[in-house]
Amino acid sequence: MAGVVLVAFWSGTPCLIFFFEGTIIGLLELFLIAVGLSMDAFAVSVCKGLSTQTLQRRHYLIVGAWFGGFQALMPTLGYLLGSTFEQYITSVDHWVAFILLSVIGGNMLKEAFSKDEETTDASFAPRVMLLLAVATSIDALAVGITLALLPGVNIAAAVLFIGCITFILSAVGLKVGNVFGLKYKNKAEMVGGSILILMGLKILLEHLGLIQF
Repeated sequence: MAGVVLVAFWSGTPCLIFFFEGTIIGLLELFLIAVGLSMDAFAVSVCKGLSTQTLQRRHYLIVGAWFGGFQALMPTLGYLLGSTFEQYITSVDHWVAFILLSVIGGNMLKEAFSKDEETTDASFAPRVMLLLAVATSIDALAVGITLALLPGVNIAAAVLFIGCITFILSAVGLKVGNVFGLKYKNKAEMVGGSILILMGLKILLEHLGLIQF
């Protein structure tokens, strides 16, 4: 069936829901994907907070803008790329979505269990932030390709939502790192990786008709 977008109301609150070929991607699923994607930026922000002696308001705005902006930009580019080749892979789109999200999530779990210590300097200069923003948002490019394969997804609303969630969690990560050090860095990556793998599995099983939500 063709993808449609509806606005439902839960306790008087509008809730955006996406329908595509028997599968539903709602605000909750989009939120979980956004949280999962933002965990790399959160982890780097924790390291930034650890290496910065005194945080100022501009530091929160800088990490939020760079990480949130690129986390919104990369899925947009991925969506455009995926839309170009959508007609050639429609029959296996659910498998592509599952594989991409699983690979991304698996890499995050691998990093979480890695014993290599991650370090970053205290600089917030554009050159430094650009490199970090690109490095933490590459995974979002693949997710953008996945979104292109799911008819009914409002990409503008989706990437804006992902960017805002990343903005907030990056700023939170900066504070967490400054106060608690690296205590929550690996846990964040484990949560993010697990979320993305489970979301990929959900898409696959729903498409195959094995589960219904």
